[in-house]
Amino acid sequence: MAPHADVEPVTDTSSVVVPDPVLVKGEVSPRFSIDDVFPHRQQNPPLSTIVASFSSAHMFKSKNSANRPAAKRWDHRISTESKLRQASSLKGAMKYFNKDTISLCGGLPSPEYFPFHQVSAKTPVAPHFAQDQVSEAATFSSGKYDTKTGDAMYDLHIALNYGQSMGPGALMRFVTEHTEIVHDPPYSDWDICMTAGSTSALDISLRMFVEKGHYVITEEYSFSSAIETILPMGAKLLGIKMDADGMLPDHLDDLLSNWDPQERQAPKPFVVYTVPTGQNPTASTQSLQRRKALYAVAEKHDLFILEDEPYYFLQMDPYVQGHVHTTARPFQPAPVKEFLQDLTPSYLSLDTSGRVLRLDSFSKIIAPGSRCGWVTGPSQVIERFLRHSEVSAQTPSGFALVTLYNLLEVNWGHKGFLEWLMYIRSEYTRRRDVIVNACDRHLPSQVASWTPPKAGMFHWIKLDVTKHPLYTEKGFTVDEILDIEHRVFETLANQGTLCAKGSWFRAQRKTDTELFIRLTFAAASEEQMIQAVEKIGDGLRVEFGLPAQSAMNGHAK
Repeated sequence: MAPHADVEPVTDTSSVVVPDPVLVKGEVSPRFSIDDVFPHRQQNPPLSTIVASFSSAHMFKSKNSANRPAAKRWDHRISTESKLRQASSLKGAMKYFNKDTISLCGGLPSPEYFPFHQVSAKTPVAPHFAQDQVSEAATFSSGKYDTKTGDAMYDLHIALNYGQSMGPGALMRFVTEHTEIVHDPPYSDWDICMTAGSTSALDISLRMFVEKGHYVITEEYSFSSAIETILPMGAKLLGIKMDADGMLPDHLDDLLSNWDPQERQAPKPFVVYTVPTGQNPTASTQSLQRRKALYAVAEKHDLFILEDEPYYFLQMDPYVQGHVHTTARPFQPAPVKEFLQDLTPSYLSLDTSGRVLRLDSFSKIIAPGSRCGWVTGPSQVIERFLRHSEVSAQTPSGFALVTLYNLLEVNWGHKGFLEWLMYIRSEYTRRRDVIVNACDRHLPSQVASWTPPKAGMFHWIKLDVTKHPLYTEKGFTVDEILDIEHRVFETLANQGTLCAKGSWFRAQRKTDTELFIRLTFAAASEEQMIQAVEKIGDGLRVEFGLPAQSAMNGHAK
């Protein structure tokens, strides 16, 4: 096995005081679970079948959070742009609408002019998720007027029209229950707004807080699209050093404790953008201890955390060299309670003061083309998010919403959805094993090193730039490192394999001192991944002037 990438050992965070969160004062209510969903729904009014009707997580949450403290206020952090945003006049008028109202107000087209009478899809029945079990699949259809005939609580005449930006009640109810089952936010006034995916949600979230010239805190290597969203806003990035457990709390605390606004020409930053699980691009996963330590730093410096978690449910068993995880056929899901207990708690679940906005998405766990997700956070922040969303993304596609409603609510239910998440976790674990084993076998250990991913979809590989033929005792400048990186990129592309450059993910651009490439094990077939890694090994040997690979374990002839 190649040596692990040269990262710092896990930092000792014992100097940071991390009190165990007191979630509730007095008697603690039992945690909301799947078993509570049906009786809870029976106690609530039925879903509205009016077009563009209002919905909110407060309509669907259990009573467990009622006695918990409210989130802190963020008036002092809201951006000028966000403060200026007002409620949509037309959407707000819908609160006066009921089933007997004749509306001549909003320009909602009559559904008789929607050229769709029915949509249908074939989807797997839990837990028969594998492609070779398509015979077990179920077909659903959603008609234009199913709600009027009593056949459904959501149909095309609602989904394909304009809707409230919070999201339709049919999906809001499901994601609210899911959020409470999985995360159980420990304050009373949490709320949810549905989104057109996390890229759009991140853009809105940043605009709520960030002013031109401000810094945004993130890992030293961060999601490239996040960087490319932040920089055009006129903001700057503050990259925090990382180790095998992600962002280092001591480094963050030290930078903020010694922040000089005059020297930095910017106020002390307070927005933290992080991907805690299966981080893109490094695949690092923050342990519970690390999350608590970073949250303690956030409390100390009054930070607000944007928790972007597309890979949260893709937490894997540890990598074992040479082993390939297998998914049983037929798939045997674990008990839901066991699965949930096995997940590292989220920042949302630790957020006793209401300083986290969690971004969830169906992109990595259902389909990226759905362009659908949701954000969870304090009601004040969600209200500001809603004001942005009303005049930008508005809502996810109605086709996506009605399809997801039928998949999640009608077909799978909460148990089936969580079993699906167990299934894809198992599948991605196998894919992780395949690509890491291939790297062990085919990449030259003289120049390539890595840490096996614990979660997510990516494999982060360090290339020892000092082993490159052009390296001298004087070292490389940043431009020279970037030139070498591009040479490696083109060499691998010419070998027939496309990888991502590490510099694309560097938070503070043009400060590179090391060389990385990022591979994904999400897209190609397992056979293609092995072929691609073998080509990468050949390309690296060419670029670094190493002898050709022998037949065994990547050793030179």
